[in-house]
Amino acid sequence: VSQQGMPRDLVGYGAQPPHAQWPNGARVAVQFVINYEEGGEHCILDGDDRSEWLLSDIIGATPYENARHMNMESLYEYGSRAGFWRLHRLFEKHQLPCTVFAVAQALKKNPEAAKAMVDAGWEVASHGLRW
Repeated sequence: VSQQGMPRDLVGYGAQPPHAQWPNGARVAVQFVINYEEGGEHCILDGDDRSEWLLSDIIGATPYENARHMNMESLYEYGSRAGFWRLHRLFEKHQLPCTVFAVAQALKKNPEAAKAMVDAGWEVASHGLRW
């Protein structure tokens, strides 16, 4: 990459978009994407100085400084312990292709889920080391 960086294309196809030829004459394509992030959030067990506070169902959550936030941890653990497996069974039952936006640290903490994604033939895309 030069000093100028990558050129940006702000025009794209303009008024002449491409015409996709989907199988069987379909007019719509649907892509299923699962975000797998549980285990990548802030947690003092991972050396962070505070708990997660930004991405949760807890309205007005604030970080716990140098302390565990058990409610927050429980929300995230549901995803890796139960939610993921419910989605996995559903997608496998209906033989649906899937892309997983996965946080690397989350996959490292749950190798069984990572293996299930690969074994199912899902596309695994990087969603960063942590967030």
